[in-house]
Amino acid sequence: MPQYEIEVPAADGVAEAFFVTPEGPGPFPSVLMFMDAFGLRPRLREMAARIAGHGFAVLVPNLFYRSVTGLLVTPDDLADEEKRGAAFGRIMPMMQELTADRITADAAAYLDFLAGRDEVTGSPAGIVGYCMGGRNALIVASALPNRFAALASFHAGQVVTDGPDSPHLGAPAITAEVYFGHADNDPSMTPEQIAALEVTLAESGVQYTSELYEDAPHGFTMTDTAMYHEAGEKRHWEVLIPFFTRTLG
Repeated sequence: MPQYEIEVPAADGVAEAFFVTPEGPGPFPSVLMFMDAFGLRPRLREMAARIAGHGFAVLVPNLFYRSVTGLLVTPDDLADEEKRGAAFGRIMPMMQELTADRITADAAAYLDFLAGRDEVTGSPAGIVGYCMGGRNALIVASALPNRFAALASFHAGQVVTDGPDSPHLGAPAITAEVYFGHADNDPSMTPEQIAALEVTLAESGVQYTSELYEDAPHGFTMTDTAMYHEAGEKRHWEVLIPFFTRTLG
C-alpha cells in the first residue's frame, strides 16, 4: 500500500503529513484525518493505513505546523500520566493558537491538495477527527459544507461551550452526514453537552448519529496512550469503515 511522508500546502506555509492510498491507480474517495493533540506519530499512520485499506485516499496533516515539526511526544510521554500532563502543558498553547479561522483556511488548502491528485476522485471528502481533531473537524465541516459528504468524530472535547463561537452552533450549515462517538465520563464532553449537541443537530436537520461508548475514557481509540480502551477502539472501527463506505462510495 503506497504510504508517503510529504509536505502539503497549508494556509500559512506547508504542513508535514502522512498520505496513504490503496493499491492501484484509483481514483479513490478522499478522507481528511485530523490528529489528536499528540501529533503525527506511528499510531496515526497505522490508523490512516487501515482506513486506506478499505478503498480511501487518506491525508493526515500536522495541524500544528505553524509551531512545530517532527514528533511532539515520546512513547514515555503517552504511557506515563505525569509525563502526559507535562506534554499537554507544552501542547496547550498550540491548541489555543489553532483558531477556527486558521483550521478552516488550512482545511481548504488540504482539500485543494487532495483534489489535485490523480489518485483522488473529485467528489466531496470525508473527514474524521480524534480528540481536538474531532472538534476541529466539526468546525471545518460547518465552514466548508459543500466540500464534505461525511464527518466522523471520536472522543472530541469542547464541542459545546458557553461561548458565542461554540463549535456546535455551526451545525445548521452542515450538509454532511455526521457521526459522533463520545467517551463515557468525559469532563470535556459532559452528558449535558452531548444532549445540547444532539438538540442542535436535530433542530438543524442534520442527518446524524450520536453514540456513547460506555466505560471508554477520553482518548479511547489511541493504542499508544494510557487512555486506550480495547472495546471502544474496536467499536470505533466497526462504525467508521462502514460509515465512510456508505457515505463516500
